[in-house]
Amino acid sequence: MPHPQGLTPEEQLAEVKGRLGLPLVVVICGSTRFMTEMAEADLRETEAGRIVVRPACDLKSPHQLWSGLAEAEAAALKARLDDLHRAKIRLADQALVVGDYIGDSTRAEIAYARSLGKPVRFTHPEVDPDA
Repeated sequence: MPHPQGLTPEEQLAEVKGRLGLPLVVVICGSTRFMTEMAEADLRETEAGRIVVRPACDLKSPHQLWSGLAEAEAAALKARLDDLHRAKIRLADQALVVGDYIGDSTRAEIAYARSLGKPVRFTHPEVDPDA
């Protein structure tokens, strides 16, 4: 819904970030099989002066927060984490896709970022589904 001044919520966010003088915000996307590579990308982006948001939960790795969840509970957790990641994409100025594999979830993240007009970079440009 446009703002009374004609700005979309995304444009309003960009305007506020500009007024606050915030650095570029980068969201890291990709398969959780690349958590180590995501951590490295986080370091590089941070060193370059960017704010980084990225996945923190790897549901494929055991952890007391999700180990032993019933199937329905695990599915609900995954849905909440997917919603949270889409919020991170909305918050970000651009996306960085990490890894040399693009699955369905990452493909959806890329499409979502691009639908919002966010630039998308790749650590492995050859996997860009729109290249």
